[in-house]
Amino acid sequence: MARYEKQEKKDFVRKNEQIRVPQVRLIDSDGTMLGVKSVTEALYLAKQQELDLVEISPTAEPPVCKILDYSKYLYEQGKKLKDAKKKTAKTAMKELRIKSRIASHDLEVKIKHIEDFLKRKDMVRLVVVFHGRENQHRDLGEQMLHDVAKRLEPIANVEGGLQVTGNRMSMIFVPKN
Repeated sequence: MARYEKQEKKDFVRKNEQIRVPQVRLIDSDGTMLGVKSVTEALYLAKQQELDLVEISPTAEPPVCKILDYSKYLYEQGKKLKDAKKKTAKTAMKELRIKSRIASHDLEVKIKHIEDFLKRKDMVRLVVVFHGRENQHRDLGEQMLHDVAKRLEPIANVEGGLQVTGNRMSMIFVPKN
C-alpha cells in the first residue's frame, strides 16, 4: 500500500515561456512602467538584460509582468512570508486545575504560575474541580475564582466570565496589552 505525502499548495508563478497571453503590461527591472507589450517583445527585452519575465499579477487585464531575477524574486517572497509568520501573535491556552479545598500556599504557587503564563502572553484557564460531596459547596469554588480574578486584575482580563460544566468551574484569563 502506497503512502501519499500531503503536498503543500504553492502559489505558482509563471515565468518566461510559461506566460501564454498575447499582451502583458510590462514593468522594467528598475520599476518603470513600459506599457502594454506583446509577450514576445517582453521576453526579448528580458533576455537582453539577462533577466526573467515574471508574471506578477495574473488576474489583471492585461496581466502585469515584471523583468527581474526569478531566483531573487522567490527569495524575497519567502522572506516576506517568514516575516509575516513572525508578526502573527502566537498565544497558547494554558490550563491549571485545582481542587476546591486547596491549601492557601498551594493556591499562591498556582497564582504565581498563572502570572508567569500571562507575562508570556499566554491565555490561562483556571479550573476548579469538585469531587463527591464538594459539589454541595460550589460557592467556595466560585468565591476562590473571583478572589483570583481580583488578584490578577492588574495584569489580566477575565474572558467570558465564570463557566460551569459538570463538576468543573472555570475562568479564562487573558493578558492585558
